Parts: sequence; structure tokens; C-alpha cells
Amino acid sequence: MKILKILLLIILVQLCFAQRELVRSKFNKKEYMIPMRDGIKLHTTVYIPKNNSKKYPILMIRTPYSSYPYGEDKYPGMLGPSKTLMQRGYIFVIQDVRGKFMSEGKYVNMRPIIKNKKNNEIDETTDTYDTIDWLIKNIPNNNGRVGMWGISYPGFYAAVGAVCNHPALKAVSPQAPIADWFIDDDMHHNGALTLPMVFNFFSSFGQKREKPTPNWPKRMKLPNVDQYNFFLNLGPLKNINLKYFNNKIDFWNKVIAHPNYDEFWQSRNTLPHFNNVKPAVMVVGGWFDSEDLYGAINTYKSIEEKNKDNKNIFVIGPWHHGGWSRANVDHFGDIRYGFNTSAVYRDSIEAIFFEYYLKDKGEFTLPEAFVFDTGKKEFFNFLSWPPKKTEKQKIYLNTNNSLTFNEPVNIKPDYLEYVSDPQNPVPYTSDFIAANRFYNRTYLNEDQRFAATRPDVVEFNSKPLTKEITIAGPIDIEFYVSTSGTDSDWVVKLIDVFPDTCKLKTRKGLPMGGYQMLLRGDILRGKYRNSFTTPEPFVPNRITKITFRLQDILHTFLKGHKIMIQVQSSWFPFFDMNPQKFVNIYTAEKSDFIKATQRIYFSKEKKSHICVEVMK
Repeated sequence: MKILKILLLIILVQLCFAQRELVRSKFNKKEYMIPMRDGIKLHTTVYIPKNNSKKYPILMIRTPYSSYPYGEDKYPGMLGPSKTLMQRGYIFVIQDVRGKFMSEGKYVNMRPIIKNKKNNEIDETTDTYDTIDWLIKNIPNNNGRVGMWGISYPGFYAAVGAVCNHPALKAVSPQAPIADWFIDDDMHHNGALTLPMVFNFFSSFGQKREKPTPNWPKRMKLPNVDQYNFFLNLGPLKNINLKYFNNKIDFWNKVIAHPNYDEFWQSRNTLPHFNNVKPAVMVVGGWFDSEDLYGAINTYKSIEEKNKDNKNIFVIGPWHHGGWSRANVDHFGDIRYGFNTSAVYRDSIEAIFFEYYLKDKGEFTLPEAFVFDTGKKEFFNFLSWPPKKTEKQKIYLNTNNSLTFNEPVNIKPDYLEYVSDPQNPVPYTSDFIAANRFYNRTYLNEDQRFAATRPDVVEFNSKPLTKEITIAGPIDIEFYVSTSGTDSDWVVKLIDVFPDTCKLKTRKGLPMGGYQMLLRGDILRGKYRNSFTTPEPFVPNRITKITFRLQDILHTFLKGHKIMIQVQSSWFPFFDMNPQKFVNIYTAEKSDFIKATQRIYFSKEKKSHICVEVMK
């Protein structure tokens, strides 16, 4: 086994070397310090095709994650969003954003957009404009057109770059862009903290940079223990500073100082700013993106709503965070698709988009929305997203743990209850992963039978379906609940239950009869049920209505399958544990964490249900 690992490592090193030499043979590399309007200079790397017999468009990414490798004699093994585009003739530009790596200036996380700028005020839109203006005027053999792209944080820079209004910017593709770090992107979901992602990300990314540097900060050393037990043993969130960060991570200190959705977070919400978008836009996302599914869906919707005459298309497939870009995704977790879904996107969607708008090549045949059905396992074209040809359908929680399309009747007892214990929270995955990993990326379609066995998870099942049902769009939750505490989290999961006769097998070769495939799940921190800016305690044991939204899906429940809803009050450690007492969670003591009895009600008067959009 050791010899095999060494051979594989040698092959990998040789492959990487060969890829770098291929890039070197095709491109000349130049590095520039491009001046911004306030005098700050940004480190920008430009790769220009050696074939100078024609002019090329510029395809740019602005990133806080480094334009590595540094030095004009050093080359990466890949340029641009895909090998397909790298081979089709572009000038590739990679820029360290203000305050990161080799660029000058001060870095600001999710730097707010400034309206009505005065004098030399800057934000990411002005840095984008100034960069494009310099490139067009100074880089040889460019054709006067610029495209932008980026995934995740670079997706944020692409999205806000779309409103910079430089006339040369013709095409932008924000991919999994961050949009709102409090509501439902990769820092909070409805006020609940995404604990391992925030902790592991900012332990490195959040370290102070004393001066421009080509190097990443050193990662923090953690105990060699699984993630669940690491964060359980860590205790209250205040211990993050006491045991690890030592008040040296500035943005974590800001998170602590702003526990609610105040101006600090609201100013970082990109969605209100997508007015007057001039370039064509293609927003890309993944159904199983644990980080920025919200950003992809809602960036598309915001641009579509505010720019009726602009070309704006939406692409979403069965992908994890960024999985469409360079991975070969013919399966995700235990679910196999039968073809390489990401290659379809790269070759038949992304390449066409940039070739058409930056080179006038081909015909624009792309649909408004190119969306993967995770039940039928194929892509579909739509004239809009969500589709217009749907009808609302309420699915009710009912007696005997049933899920019905008919309203409940008054049968006692009209509730189910469970005890939520902060010392024994429900795990979000059945896998054990290291403390220093962000998360188990396949949890979003994982078999939920491991959770169904717990007494603090309640489930509701439909009868086997007599015909297929396709749900397209968002899922709205309206539940009637009570808690014996004064705060509580509510996790709702929509699940496709496979029939016992299913012949498929898991990755480990186990039969998938009765498999509970997670389709969509999310959390509401209960104190934000009426307002994210003004939290409110629960009155213990008082029946209270809660409403929130699960992100969009396109899924066909096949004939013979069942629809399941699971409800619980923790999803740990992906989300931090609610003390179940109305306190500031960032300053809570260990003694504030208490057990709570949770109830979900279903009666003719208190009709707990989900509302879905069913395709006609």
C-alpha cells in the first residue's frame, strides 16, 4: 500500500508539472501593480496568449485567495474557470483584491457598496472599474471586451463587479456568490452560526496581514479529534477567543459585537444593489452547495427583478460548492447520475456564454434557466426560475406521524414532543470528520436514517405516492410549536424515502431500500422568528407560529416513493448549539445551556404544514 501511494504521488507530481509546462508554452506572464483612484495599487497577474496574430478578450477573476504562483517565471497548471475556456483563446487576469496577499491597502470582509460616492471614495465596484480601465488601455492584443467570473468569495467580487458600469465589461458569471452573511449564506442561516466553517475559515483567513505577502497565514493546530466532539467539548462560543483566537481575529470580534441583523450585516447584503446591470449575467450554483446556495439563487432573482431588459440566466446542477468548475460529477454521495453533469455545464453552457458575449462567436441558444432535477436525474430548460407553470400545494403534518395533502382533524393528542439536550445535540452527518475540516460536503443528500433513530428527531411520512410529483422552487414552512425554554432552534428537513423494493446500492454496496435522501434542510434560530434585527424570547410552553423558507429545489418524487419531513432542534456542529435560553449566545455561560421540551402541533386550528410549488 505504501509503494502504491508513492507511485500515485509521483504520477500526480508529473501531471502537475506537465500542466504547468503546457500553460507556459501557450502564455506569456506579466505582473503589474495597477493604481486605483485613491492611489492604492493592486497586484494583478496577466497571462497573454503567445499567438499574437489576433486580439483576445480579457477574462478576469478578482480574489482574496491569492493570485499564486508569484513571479513572472512561475506558472500555474490551470487558467480560467475550465480547461475548455483556457484552450479557446483569452487573456486571463487574476487580481489580489485590496488588502490581500500582494495588493496594497486594507482588507474589509464583504466590503459594503457605497451609494453616491464622493471624491475618491472606493468600494469593490470602483476597484473593478479602475482595473478594467487600466487593462483595456495597457494590455496588448486585447479586443476591448472583458468578462468576469468567480466562485464563492470571488463570486461576490464578480457579482458586485457587474454594477461597476464600465462599458468594456460585457459578460459576468457570479458562481456561488456570497450575498448575505447573516440570512442564509456560509456564515449564518437565519441567525444560526455555521460553526465549523466560520471557525476554520477565519482562524487562517482572518489573521491580520502586517504587509503585502505571497504567503497564506499558518493554519491553527487543533486536537486530533472528530469535529462533533471537538466543538461539543469546546463549550460556549465565548471559549473560541479564550482557547484559540485570543481576540486576534478582528472579524470574529465583529461577529461577536453584532449578534443581530444590524447595519453591520445589512450593509454587506449585496441583493439591494443590482440595479442598472449592463453586462450579460450567468449565475451558477449547486443544489448541494452547503455554503452559498442562497447567494446563487437570490443573486439571480434580484438581477432578474431589477433589470427587465438585461440578459440574465441561471444554471444550477447537482453539485457541491464549486463542483461544476473542475470536478467530474457523475455522482454525489450515494446518488449516481449516469453522466458527467459538470462537463455538460462547462462545455455546453459556460463556454457558449463567454464565447458569444466576448467574441461574437456562435448563436446564443442558452435557456433562461438550465436546471437539474435531482429525482429524475436530468437537466431541464425553463423560461423562468422558478417556473411559472406551478400551483401551490400545502402538505400537512398530521396524526400518527403522517404527512398528508388533506388538512388535519381534531384528534388528541394534537402534538408530538421531544426533549432537546445541548449536551447531546443531533449530528448533521453520520460521518466522523476531522476538527479542522469545514464540513462533510455530502451531508446535503445523505441518508437520514441515522437521525431518524434518535428520540429528539420526529418524522412525518406520506403514504407511497401513486404518481410522481415534481416540486420546483422554494419551500415555505409554517409550524405551530412550543418550547419549555425561552429560545429554541427549529430544523426542518424535506426527504425522499425510497421504496423498500429499490434495487440501487450505496457507495459501500449496501441496498438502498428505505433510503432517506435529504433534499433540503435549514434552521431557524427561534428568537428571530419575527425579526432578524430585534430578537424576542419565547414564552415557555406557549403555542407560537414560526415561519421561514427552505431554499429552492427541483425534485421529482417518483411513483412508490414517500415524502418525509423531519423536525429537530439541533444540527450540530454545522450550526452552533442554541442554549435554549434567551441570552446573547456569544457571551453565554455553560450554565445557560438547558434541556427543553419541544412540541410541534397539528390540528384544525394549528395546521403545521409546508407549502411547495408543484409542477402542473
